[in-house]
Amino acid sequence: MPDVTSAALSRTNYLKITLASVFNGLFKAFNTNKTSWIGLGVFVVVCLLAIFAPLIAPYDPLDQSILYRLKAPSAAHWFGTDYYGRDTLSRILWGARISLTIGLLSISAALVIGTLIGLIAGYFGGRTDIIIMQIMDVLLAFPSLILGLIVVAMLGPSVGNLVVAIALTAIPPFARIARAPTIAVKNREFIEAGHALGYSHWRLMFGHILPNIAPEVLVMGSLWLATAIRVEASLAFIGLGVNPPTPTWGGMIREGFENILDSFWLALFPSLAILIVVFSLNLLGDGLRDAIDPRLKGEQ
Repeated sequence: MPDVTSAALSRTNYLKITLASVFNGLFKAFNTNKTSWIGLGVFVVVCLLAIFAPLIAPYDPLDQSILYRLKAPSAAHWFGTDYYGRDTLSRILWGARISLTIGLLSISAALVIGTLIGLIAGYFGGRTDIIIMQIMDVLLAFPSLILGLIVVAMLGPSVGNLVVAIALTAIPPFARIARAPTIAVKNREFIEAGHALGYSHWRLMFGHILPNIAPEVLVMGSLWLATAIRVEASLAFIGLGVNPPTPTWGGMIREGFENILDSFWLALFPSLAILIVVFSLNLLGDGLRDAIDPRLKGEQ
């Protein structure tokens, strides 16, 4: 049995990560990969636009006017108007609230549930690990969009059901990303010292293993948030999103395709909104990955 005192000290040193060191590591990583600052800045701006949409939007997103239907972009309507005369810019700003809300809620739920599943599978191992990961493999066999389509088609289109559908598609990847480092960390000396000191399994998992695997899970979360927004837009495009007239980016693209030859901007601007958000999240995820990658820390 390893020396309990030295192992406990090793555990203490290994977990001595303060907020200052975390922010310092992120700052250095972001400075090394400067495009991460662009991703972070763009995503923060989009979030602020969504939060303050009621104050920023020039028009009511549901206000219709037959006199202004299918107007091209102008000083009065920067992004033009749709078939019902509704201002496209206002609808994009309000649609950001729907897309970000669904994305954040679904990925938050998937992160918590998937991490818990991966933590249990990796820590206990054996038959528990085999059964859990085989179930995850079955879910991984379905593409994200197809699995989300099946769930929404059964439950019906609504914000809550979309969150459930997208979360279900994201749980298996989070479980896998949490399981691998859990297997590695549980064999370290400070975990063995915890066993020797009589710590419970739950204390070891949530008090000692979880803090060490959290950075990798958070990186996964930033990347999957982009996927969640894309899946929500895809479901809305095929008619399984939030019911109209509530503005959503995918629903706006669908409506725009009905008039693509005469009013291309109706599909163009919401498509660009999705592109900008997904691209910014990918840049942000790269920066977070660099911050925790031990191979890159030596270069910073």
